[in-house]
Amino acid sequence: MTTALIAEDEPLLAQALQAELARAWPGLKVLATVGDGAAAVARALALQPDVLFFDIQMPGLNGLDAAAELADAWPAPQQAGGKPFPALVFVTAYDQYAVQAFEAQAMDYLLKPVQPARLQKTVQKVQLVLMQRAHSAINSEAELEHTLGQLRALLAPASAAGMAAGKPLQMIQASQPGSQGGTIQMIPLAEVLYFEAADKYIRVLTADAEYLIRTPLKELLPQLDAHTFWQVHRGTVVRASAIASVQRDDSGRLTLTLRGSPDRLAVSRLYSHLFRAM
Repeated sequence: MTTALIAEDEPLLAQALQAELARAWPGLKVLATVGDGAAAVARALALQPDVLFFDIQMPGLNGLDAAAELADAWPAPQQAGGKPFPALVFVTAYDQYAVQAFEAQAMDYLLKPVQPARLQKTVQKVQLVLMQRAHSAINSEAELEHTLGQLRALLAPASAAGMAAGKPLQMIQASQPGSQGGTIQMIPLAEVLYFEAADKYIRVLTADAEYLIRTPLKELLPQLDAHTFWQVHRGTVVRASAIASVQRDDSGRLTLTLRGSPDRLAVSRLYSHLFRAM
């Protein structure tokens, strides 16, 4: 039996999607319905369904970020008993930019409210993928890499658009943790080793000090030169020239060591392609 997980924060829409799926795909068993991105990641890892229906707009992690986090945490295909990464379908209210992005990456999507005819096409597409998997026509590791590439492209356009609007930042205005009196420090970007998201702040780490800024990482990224600063994790951006070495453990996970800092930074699977041998 084919299994699925629905992640949708509006209960009525989740019920409607499940009802439409029951009509379009009687052999599909919905294992669980969750209402936020973090729960979607946790339940998907626990249940390992064959298909995921992820709403784009959810509390906390949105659908794209949840899919990226799940792909990073998913057991490697070569591990004993590891299932292939689920077929992924995004559910979204109509948005011209989002639709164009999904179509450009050949990523399957459904528009709210879900229409039976469109859902039937999606079901047929997903069934074909699952059938090819069952007959070993698709290499699981190659398929996961393809999905990672699609997710990277969907997450990246905001950065590209931001860079086109002006020159990258040269200075960061930041405060030091615990500082009094509202003193603002001017930090040259050339001194920054890495940025790390932490609660409502971003930590700005140099070789000598730590600073804080309130700008969300998604807003900061488009202002950084993508050739100089590399995103290596959902919450971590590192200056490429500060990377001293990259270590790979037995499970294939990568860790960075930096020049001028004892910190070690984890690299998510989504960004491990940056460190393939030349």
